[in-house]
Amino acid sequence: MKKWLAVAPAMAVLLMLAPDAFAQEGATDPTYYKGLVGLGVGLTMGLAVLGGGLGQGNAIRAALEGISRNPQASGKITVPMFAGLAFIESLVIFAFITAFFLVGKI
Repeated sequence: MKKWLAVAPAMAVLLMLAPDAFAQEGATDPTYYKGLVGLGVGLTMGLAVLGGGLGQGNAIRAALEGISRNPQASGKITVPMFAGLAFIESLVIFAFITAFFLVGKI
């Protein structure tokens, strides 16, 4: 699985640069780059939601484990947990705004 995570970005870059490297006719067509922008928007939103969901799930899991081990500390655990969840969600919102601006380039 770790090899795939290292190879996937390299493959994506090579696929985007392949038409320019082989000097195909479609590479100079402006509609070709619009398709790549659409692909970038989809990847941006997909990775942002995936990362945000995993991060929030891990944060909640750790907070609930801490509360279950020491129920008296629940007040001291929940406030930082909610702050962390807000920061994680703000990163997803930044990715959404970036993707929204990229859609304007299509």
